[in-house]
Amino acid sequence: SHQAFKAALMSSYWCSGKGDVIEDWCRCDLNAFDENGLPNCSPLPPPVLRLSPSMEPSSTVVSLEWLDVQPAIGTKVSDYVLQHKKVDEYTDTDLYTGESLSFADDLLSGLATSCVAAGRSHGDVPETSLYSVIFKCLEPDGLYKFTLYAVDTRGRHSELSTVTLRTACPLVDDSKAEEIADKIYNLYNGYTSGKEQQTAYNTLMEVSASMLFRVQHHYNSHYEKFGDFVWRSEDELGPRKAHLILRRLEKVSSHCSTLLRSAYIQSRTETMPYLFCRSEEVRPPGMVWYSILKDTKVTCEEKMVSMLRNTYGESKGR
Repeated sequence: SHQAFKAALMSSYWCSGKGDVIEDWCRCDLNAFDENGLPNCSPLPPPVLRLSPSMEPSSTVVSLEWLDVQPAIGTKVSDYVLQHKKVDEYTDTDLYTGESLSFADDLLSGLATSCVAAGRSHGDVPETSLYSVIFKCLEPDGLYKFTLYAVDTRGRHSELSTVTLRTACPLVDDSKAEEIADKIYNLYNGYTSGKEQQTAYNTLMEVSASMLFRVQHHYNSHYEKFGDFVWRSEDELGPRKAHLILRRLEKVSSHCSTLLRSAYIQSRTETMPYLFCRSEEVRPPGMVWYSILKDTKVTCEEKMVSMLRNTYGESKGR
């Protein structure tokens, strides 16, 4: 009776009441097929995508990870598909138009660009595999949505697992911004020739929007008694050229503009180790890959990724 109860329980759990468990797979009955005609016995557990706790997002680098999903009974996982796109706060983030990468076919085969690296490491439990993906070319101050789903050997998809995050603000060189603010003050000071006006205009158009914001900050904190940056720019360069410069400040998000008003901004470089993995198996293109990720011959080597960071504060750090 104990065995019968266990069998009934397993059958109802893995087959959703639509079939029998035979050894470690689910035999479906006639009404256990989904709308695509695929066996729909045990639901494939969704992987849980998360931000890598060891590598917080920089302005351009993000690391994500998830645990291998291998149900004890039922289907086996053959692949993971990771999708990513930059999203706008004001649009529907569920409309998906970004890039899809297959962990097996794109990332482990090396077809991915140098911007994306696949890794694998062992979690706390030796039997479990922890997969990771590092994105190295994201835009700073961008909102990104990542979705991940597992694919089983029959081609069914698990439910989506989603992470949405913002990359850090663009890097600024604060001492350079202060130098430019001094240079602009000297160009604006006294009688300004056409050549000096053009030099000031070119200088301010060449820097990034974040650097321009910081230049304005330094200019006003040092020279506001001679007229603030906006007024002096309009006076020296004329409304048209001043407008072309000043409208670039609108590109800086409210989050980053708050940080860019900090008293001190410093830069530091961090290097983080990660495992870079490649599959040794070469598969013919277009072949449906039915092997299990765990069984794939994968070689991993430790690499380093460099991340430049700004730190913001009201007093100078060490």
